[in-house]
Amino acid sequence: MILFSKDKEFYKKVFTISIPIALQSLITIGVNMLDTIMVGSLGEDALSASSLANSFISIYHIFCMGLGMGASVLVSRYWGMKISDSNNEKNATRALKQTICLMLRLTILLASIFAVFTLLMPDILMRMYTKEDNIIKLGTQYFTWSIPAYFFLGTSLTTTIVLRSVGQTVFPLFVSIGAFFVNLISNYAFIFGKLGAPRMEIAGAALGTLIARIFEAALILGYLFFKDKKINFRLKDLFMKTGSLIREYFRISIPVLISDGILAIGNNSVAMVIGRLGSAFVAANAITSVTQQLSTVVIQGVSQSGAIITGQTLGSGDRDKTMKQGWLFFGLGLALGCISALFIAVCKNPIIGYYKNVSFETHEIAAQLMLAISFIIIFQASNSIMTKGVLRGGGDTKMLMLTDNVFLWVVSIPLGIITGLILKWPPFVIYVCLKSDQIIKTFWCVFRLKSQKWIKKISTGNQ
Repeated sequence: MILFSKDKEFYKKVFTISIPIALQSLITIGVNMLDTIMVGSLGEDALSASSLANSFISIYHIFCMGLGMGASVLVSRYWGMKISDSNNEKNATRALKQTICLMLRLTILLASIFAVFTLLMPDILMRMYTKEDNIIKLGTQYFTWSIPAYFFLGTSLTTTIVLRSVGQTVFPLFVSIGAFFVNLISNYAFIFGKLGAPRMEIAGAALGTLIARIFEAALILGYLFFKDKKINFRLKDLFMKTGSLIREYFRISIPVLISDGILAIGNNSVAMVIGRLGSAFVAANAITSVTQQLSTVVIQGVSQSGAIITGQTLGSGDRDKTMKQGWLFFGLGLALGCISALFIAVCKNPIIGYYKNVSFETHEIAAQLMLAISFIIIFQASNSIMTKGVLRGGGDTKMLMLTDNVFLWVVSIPLGIITGLILKWPPFVIYVCLKSDQIIKTFWCVFRLKSQKWIKKISTGNQ
């Protein structure tokens, strides 16, 4: 068990993949931060409403991440087969295309379901998070302009993930940079009524995000269908037969979707607990969540590179190398967790101080939440790189589906409800309890990695 190594090639490969992903995540967070800052200037209710509405939209986002990452497990494995085994190249190429076809079909179906729910019951969705009528009214306005965004967000996100799985990381990064500026200009215009646009306030924030999503999807899908030469997936392939791969796809990919989906619902249960702790706690959580996202961008990048590298190494048939890489990824998680904790400790006061239009109580709660996050992030970094990266890349998706959610539903949510709604303990304690599953999962990952049971065989479905 070697957690750190002088293997420069390994670290070079990891960061060649993860840095563009991290930068893209950073830009996405920048978009969210822009929304938070601009909407925050409209007042605490507007900030709380957009934050809670996005809690529901984040369920869809996580479902799409599940679809994309589930497909990525297969795509990276098939890509490893394709480039290392000429005898299996034809089957691997076909299976790779079938995987993407199934992923896009499921993404469009999922977007349709979420769009219908948001269209028919926006007020009911908001009432899941808060009882305050003004926040519900503002959140409903935000939802109205968010409905079409499901289709653009889902298809661009899942496609980006599979492009990364075959080494295409730079183009999606440039697209995200463009989307950032599109969102910045659109927000400025429609929230505040500038550049000849109507003043729409919170609805303008949702419209600005929609415009950015359309821009992003047009470029990413256009690249996949007309430009990409590695996968060579074209529009006509959307109608290809996928029957030979369906069983393997569902065995490996669907547990990732279910796992991330239940996890998303669980995280929204956490948001519901927070929503009932008052608007000051909600606003404080909105401020701190942006900081947490900023501190984990590299961790997320390394997590995805872990899944990709693990899949490609196993696809080439080298099991021993995969195990060595697994322990190195765990060591990398510990190091990045400590760096992230230090980042939060240093930046918490300037970030909280930037929000001048919120109450003193919100500032005080935010300070406690920042301290809690700086503690939890050490464990979150380690287990995230393992569960969302190495173990998932090994095909251990069924076990992850079980453990990810058991710890959340059996430990974190009950503890959060007891400490927050019943005992009304300090925000620091409540937040640590709400995130206690991150601590438990870290220790579980060590035992699972050591067992080697996470390495699963995957077929192309064409034999």
